[in-house]
Amino acid sequence: MKSIPQSLALVLLGATLVSISAVARAQSKGTVVEEIVARVNNSIITQTDFQKADQSLRDEISHNCQNCPPDRISAEYKDKQKDLLRDLIDQQLLIERAKDMGITGDTELVKRLDDVRKQNNLATMEDLEKAVESSGIPWEDYKTQIRNGILTQEVIRQQVGGRLDIPPDDVKKYYEAHKDQFNRPEQVELAEIFLSTEGKSPEEIAAVQTKADDLHNRVVKGEDFAEIAKRYSEGTTAKEGGDLGRFERGQLAGQLEQAVFKLQRDGVSDVIQTKTGFEILKVLAHYDAGLQPLDKVENEITNKLYTEKMEPALRNYLAELREESYVMVKPGYTDTAAVQGATVIQEVPPTPDTPKKKKKIPVPIPKA
Repeated sequence: MKSIPQSLALVLLGATLVSISAVARAQSKGTVVEEIVARVNNSIITQTDFQKADQSLRDEISHNCQNCPPDRISAEYKDKQKDLLRDLIDQQLLIERAKDMGITGDTELVKRLDDVRKQNNLATMEDLEKAVESSGIPWEDYKTQIRNGILTQEVIRQQVGGRLDIPPDDVKKYYEAHKDQFNRPEQVELAEIFLSTEGKSPEEIAAVQTKADDLHNRVVKGEDFAEIAKRYSEGTTAKEGGDLGRFERGQLAGQLEQAVFKLQRDGVSDVIQTKTGFEILKVLAHYDAGLQPLDKVENEITNKLYTEKMEPALRNYLAELREESYVMVKPGYTDTAAVQGATVIQEVPPTPDTPKKKKKIPVPIPKA
């Protein structure tokens, strides 16, 4: 099964949902509660959730485009911000569908947390909890964010990605129609495991090298390179299994180029010491100069066609979930994927307490 393209994975963006029961308790005490932006079946999205998501979006754009001019950053933010509430609603719909499917994410959550612990060189899970809390994020909120990402991706994988089919004929047709894209100079596609030595003493550097040698031996003996990279690499590519991308001759440092261009597909370099640490490189693909044969670019074309099909298929699936659900949005906020006839949250003045017996107001029932 192919992985979900990262651009299509819906993440929490820092939002933490507030339970309806908590709001009800606050209301019963006459406490002023924060504004509810949207209701999704029995869950709510608050103004705080929306604001956290908005700030996360700003931070993400700034981080991914650090040297961009302010007007470009502003334009990208404006383009993505219009879909912010849509994405929060979409995620809540996917989380609820995961629960309906019996997906808990418990096992994967433990694995992800342990991976984070190892990547940060922490001895115990208690140390990780302390590190998270010290950064200002409540531990339970941190776990909820990771779990929600697991749930949404698993639903997308099963309900959308699992139903997509890329016939071999489609791959061949694309290749024949776009041969100019595959006439390339010699290139290598690389993944890395990186261990940093910055700021370390000679003794500590020796320990890092010992660790690098151990990881190299594990990879050579057959352990999955991408999994080792996710668990132990200290580079920015760790989350992607160490994926560095594609390089031509002249684009890498001399010692790295010399090490990798002599390797064929699936070849692994020796441990290479650089100014900042130790590198282990794997050649995911090695392309000779000229027109690449179909068998060498088949996976690349398949992934491209899969991505092109995934986005509209995902939007169609989410539209189905909306049709089956009860979604209300407060006036002044825009859900860019709202179905026709969607309900809005009505503002009503508070009713003062009286000794008279109040009539119960029926709770709206979600569509089946």
